[in-house]
Amino acid sequence: MDPARKRRARLVVALSAAVILAVALVYTSFSASSEARSPSQLLASADAGKSYQLTGKVVDGSIEKSGTTYKFRIRDRDGTASVPITYTGSVADTFRAGREVIVTVKPGGDGQFVGEKDSLITKCPSKFQEQQSKTQST
Repeated sequence: MDPARKRRARLVVALSAAVILAVALVYTSFSASSEARSPSQLLASADAGKSYQLTGKVVDGSIEKSGTTYKFRIRDRDGTASVPITYTGSVADTFRAGREVIVTVKPGGDGQFVGEKDSLITKCPSKFQEQQSKTQST
C-alpha cells in the first residue's frame, strides 16, 4: 500500500474516532445534567421517585439538627413558597438561615422532600449584590 494512502487512512480513522468521542461526551454531559428548580416549581410538578436539584434560601428559624440529620425549609428568593427538607450528611460551615443553598432532593410524601446524603452546597453571597444593596439604600 502506498505510504500517502496509509497516512490518509490513519487520518480518517483518527478524525472519525475524535468525532465519535466528542459526540459521546456532549450526549453524556447533557443527559446527566438536571435543571435546578425553585420550591414553587418543585411543588407544582414533582414526580415521586425522581430526584431534583432544589435551589433557594434557608428559611429563618427553620433549622433543626439531630446528630447529622437536619430538618429545615427552603424558600423561593422572593419568599412566595417554601418546602420542608430532611437532609442527612455533612454541611458547610457557612450553612445558616438566609443563605442560598442547592440540594438534591426526592419527594418523600406528605409534601416532605428528602435530601440525598452529602449533596448540600451552600452558595456564598455575591460581593456585587452587597454593593448593589448598599447603593440602593443610600
